[in-house]
Amino acid sequence: MNDSILIQATNLEKHFGEVRAVDGIELHVKAGEIYGLVGSDGAGKTTTMRLLVGAFRPDAGQVSVCGYDMSHQVEDGRAQLGYLSQRFSLYEDLTVLENIRFFAEARGLSAREWYPRCMEILAFVGLDAFKDRLSGQLSGGMKQKLGLASALVSRPRVLLLDEPTTGVDPVTRQDFWQLLIQLINTTGQQNGGVAVILSTPYMDEAARCSRVGFMRAGQIIAEGTPAQLRDTLADRIVELRGQPVGLLRRIAAQDADVEDVQAFGDRLHLRIREGRTAAAVRHLQKRVPAAGGELTAVRPIQTTLEDVFIALLENKETDSEGMQSMNGVP
Repeated sequence: MNDSILIQATNLEKHFGEVRAVDGIELHVKAGEIYGLVGSDGAGKTTTMRLLVGAFRPDAGQVSVCGYDMSHQVEDGRAQLGYLSQRFSLYEDLTVLENIRFFAEARGLSAREWYPRCMEILAFVGLDAFKDRLSGQLSGGMKQKLGLASALVSRPRVLLLDEPTTGVDPVTRQDFWQLLIQLINTTGQQNGGVAVILSTPYMDEAARCSRVGFMRAGQIIAEGTPAQLRDTLADRIVELRGQPVGLLRRIAAQDADVEDVQAFGDRLHLRIREGRTAAAVRHLQKRVPAAGGELTAVRPIQTTLEDVFIALLENKETDSEGMQSMNGVP
C-alpha cells in the first residue's frame, strides 16, 4: 500500500438477504484528505462506514487501515481509527470530562496521560468550560463536539464521521467544519497526517471535501474533486427566473433542448443538452413572453454538486430501465 494512503477498500460488498447494501465499492483516502460519501438515505453510506471500522465483516472485498488488514488485524487497525456514529452514543449520566476520560483510558492512556490529553482535546472542540456538565444536559451541537473529542482523544490517523452534523443548527455545522479543517491543517501534521471520511446528505458539505464519492444503491456512481464533478456539466445549467413559476416550468420542460427542470426556491435550474445552451436561452426568451409570462432572468450559471448528483441519478435510472428491458423485465 502507498504510505500516504491511510484507508483503502477494494471490491467491498455487504449483503442483507437479497439487498446488496454495499456493492463493489473501491476507495482510497490519503493523509490530509477529507473524503465525502454523499447520498440519500438508504444509499449504503452507514453500512460502508461500519465495514471500514470493522463493525461488519464484508461478504467480499478487503479493507486496510494504515496498512493493517481489517479481516485479520482488526484490533491493530481499530487502534488507528476514531469513529463518530450518527447518534449520540456517550453516557448521558456522566460529565463531559468523565465521558472523554472513559474513552481515553479504554484506548490505553495512562493515569498520567489522560487528563492533559482530555483537556487539550476539549479545548480544541471548545468544551473545556463545560467539562463538569452532565452530557445529557448538552445541546445537540455540543454533544456532537463531545463525540468528536472522544473520537480524537487517542490521536487517530483515520477519522470516520457518519453524518456528524445531521440535526444540528447551521452555526454548529459551521463550527464543526472549522474544527475539521483545523484538524487537517494543523493537528494532523503532528502525527504524519490525518485522513477523514465523512458521510453526508448535504451538498454544501460535499463542496467542502477534498474529494467526493456519490453513492446510490450501494455503489459509488461518480468520484472526484468537487471541481471535477461540477465540470461534467460545465456550461449546461441555466437559471430561469420570472412569473408565474408554474408556467415557466411547463415551457422549459417542453423545450427539446432541456433535459431536466428542478426548482431551487423561487428559481428554476434547467439542464441543457450538450452544445445547446445558447439555443435554449433564445427559445425561452421568446416563448415565455409569448405565453404571457414575465421573464426576469435566463442565464447560464455555475453548476452545483446537486445539479450533478441529480443528473447522475437520472442516468443510472435510465441505464437500469434499459437493462431491464433488454432482459425482458417489464
